[in-house]
Amino acid sequence: EVQLVESGGGLVQPGESLRLSCAASGFFFYDNAMSWARQAPGRGLEWISSISNGALSTSYVDSVRGRFTISRDNAENTLYLQMNNLTPEDPAVYYCARGWMQTGPGGQGTQVTVSS
Repeated sequence: EVQLVESGGGLVQPGESLRLSCAASGFFFYDNAMSWARQAPGRGLEWISSISNGALSTSYVDSVRGRFTISRDNAENTLYLQMNNLTPEDPAVYYCARGWMQTGPGGQGTQVTVSS
């Protein structure tokens, strides 16, 4: 059974940072590209970043490029998203997903709130 468990969200002030994690199981993690997506209140799922299976290629939506960094640890079957300089446009539930430029299905997600 494929399982994706996101964690690391929280409440931060504008300009602060968070590091999200996604623990994967039930499939060959190292064989799959992986993605992060987010859903803000009242909006649809938005793809934000992907990383190839060997981490040689990454891609970002324009709104997070330069602030967010996707990475992975294939030995630990874990995907990461380092989020720096968070803004009031970033609050959402963040999900990880299998595949390149995919938005789901993910796990339960992790909530990110940005408020001063």
